[in-house]
Amino acid sequence: MNDAPLVDVVIPALNERESLPLVLGDLPRERLREIFVVDNGSTDGSADVARAAGATVVDEPRRGYGSACLAGLAQVRRQPTPPDVVVFLDADYSDHPDELPGLVDPILTGEADFVVGSRILGNAEPGALLPQGRFGNHLAGFLIRRLYGLKVTDLGPFRAIRWDALESLEMADRDFGWTAEMQVKAARQGLRYREVPVSYRKRRGVSKITGTVMGTLRASHKILYTVFRYSRG
Repeated sequence: MNDAPLVDVVIPALNERESLPLVLGDLPRERLREIFVVDNGSTDGSADVARAAGATVVDEPRRGYGSACLAGLAQVRRQPTPPDVVVFLDADYSDHPDELPGLVDPILTGEADFVVGSRILGNAEPGALLPQGRFGNHLAGFLIRRLYGLKVTDLGPFRAIRWDALESLEMADRDFGWTAEMQVKAARQGLRYREVPVSYRKRRGVSKITGTVMGTLRASHKILYTVFRYSRG
């Protein structure tokens, strides 16, 4: 790493006009080079709010969490100099953006290649993690531990990874399997994985995943499919 590490942030956003200013306002800007907010087909003016707060907006009309993340990474690649670390963060203000250094620093000091903020190990506000989300995390974590030997407690979206390590994973999932794909591929490649406790609060608005029965079922199916898919071969 150089003396002034380059850290970029990718924030997928779908109708998060209310929470985006809070997320962007709490990020430690002095630690970051660029913040990319990926507008995933919002209809509430989220993109305008992000621009007003100083973020670079990337347009990705194809819906899907993974689609938004992939579009953000495509924009990162267009920069003249690649970053040292990329951080992923949700736009709903459930994570605490000011805790970003706790995820990035183990990478910058050479202790890890990939760090996930664990809400299970951290301090979750009562009601922030819904029962279906807590159960899904438990099941996915159990399967990843058994199938890949990776000590996973959470598929949390707040995560940081070394850029060259991320590129080597060749991420492809366009929807709910994105986070699990990153963790199981990291295990297969032997990346140094670490989890750090993070705080978690009730999100602004309704979750696109655990906020509805259909969203929960679709996400659960895709996550389990992803975990088993990469265990073969």
